[in-house]
Amino acid sequence: MLNWNLREQSSLIYKILHLIDCTVATLYLGLLVRLYGVPWTHYYTNLEILTFVLCFISFGSFQLYRSWRGWKYYREFLVILKAWGTVIGVLLFYFFIFKISWTYSRAVFLFWGLTTPLLLFSCHLAVRRMLRHYRSQGRNIRHAVIAGAGDLGHRILRQIEEIPWAGIEVVGFFDDKVGEHYDRDRVRKPLLGRIDDIDQYLRENDIDYVYIALPMRAEKKIFRILQECRDLGAQIFLVPDIYIFGLHHAEIQSLGDTLVLNFNPDTRWKRTFDVIFSSLVILFGFPFFLVIALLIKLDSPGPVFYRHRRIMATGREFECLKFRTMVVDADRKLEEILASDPALRQEWQQHFKLKNDPRITRIGRFLRRTSLDEFPQFINVLKGEMSVVGARPIVGRELEEYYKGNGHQSAGRYCSMKPGITGPWQVMKRSDIDDYQERVELDDWYVLNFSLRNDIKIILKTIRCMFSGKGAY
Repeated sequence: MLNWNLREQSSLIYKILHLIDCTVATLYLGLLVRLYGVPWTHYYTNLEILTFVLCFISFGSFQLYRSWRGWKYYREFLVILKAWGTVIGVLLFYFFIFKISWTYSRAVFLFWGLTTPLLLFSCHLAVRRMLRHYRSQGRNIRHAVIAGAGDLGHRILRQIEEIPWAGIEVVGFFDDKVGEHYDRDRVRKPLLGRIDDIDQYLRENDIDYVYIALPMRAEKKIFRILQECRDLGAQIFLVPDIYIFGLHHAEIQSLGDTLVLNFNPDTRWKRTFDVIFSSLVILFGFPFFLVIALLIKLDSPGPVFYRHRRIMATGREFECLKFRTMVVDADRKLEEILASDPALRQEWQQHFKLKNDPRITRIGRFLRRTSLDEFPQFINVLKGEMSVVGARPIVGRELEEYYKGNGHQSAGRYCSMKPGITGPWQVMKRSDIDDYQERVELDDWYVLNFSLRNDIKIILKTIRCMFSGKGAY
């Protein structure tokens, strides 16, 4: 009965939280005015009234009081930032129109504007913690069924079971082809019936959520569920089977009134990090780069930089920069070396590198050993052709033979992101890898798991590898 009461009163609880948030933002302003020792005037009274009204409208408009079950904390915080930013924007416009900003303490307003989102999020976090504790005791549980007992349905079940604090319990599955892909030993949830039985089950049982985990080709079944079950008391969620395309970063976007699947990972934060990091490296390392350039010129005749064609995002080619580490006309000499030595030819065909390459200059061997030959690639990063961290820069032949050929499906993943100066291959095994397929798998792993945290870890490991020189040649 307690579970039922809390669930039935959830709408009232959200309304109370809405009022509490508006009150907290308003009273917080009054508290800061007193802490700063600013004299209270009727202008602050008017500001508090206006703030309460704006918060009430803005917080409701941004759907801040939706159900956040299963959502990550930062998503809720971003919504709070947007809603509060709207309030502050309207207040600033109000100050500008009526020219009354001089009546308020700017220090109070600035501190209040910057810290209120953190205060509101702390309140929401406390409520979440309280509900998590409450649900961990088996209370306030929402019940769900999954339409589709295939791999996607099992994946949804595992996701729900991995976040018990969300308070969602899967009652069972509905599926028409149970004998083909329903493992009763592996999945401890019962089969409740066929897809056509969902509407009757919802009428007879108290179900909160229906997750449609059917393949996209089953559009008639999906349409039937949406048509017949939306008025039976349960919220319905369609889980798009984007995993069949082999890219976990796909997301739903809109193009006008049309929904589209975007298979290009969101790397906006990555671009910002690349520009800042590369600018700092070039700025502070410029004198050191000049010394390297001078040593290259003194060691052997020829240009300072070497340009070679590599594959970038979307499969286009670009000129990847490096400090020159070989003698001039190295490509012609490579043909002569491979033609005269079968062992070296086999090594080149397997690794696209020679461990003891006779074309490498003295300063070039040092630059390769320390990976300093790749520093000019920070220019490629600033031009938007590369990232600081990413998959290895490869040539077109490698893409065709190892990422796309022989049944491999890695080419699409590779071309969804920019290659990196460093990456998992460079810090894990570097040139010591004998099986080229291991390199492909490492590139796949990065594309499917990239994050700011992983990028920073790879950069730190790269610095360590530069001093050790392990696996570089």
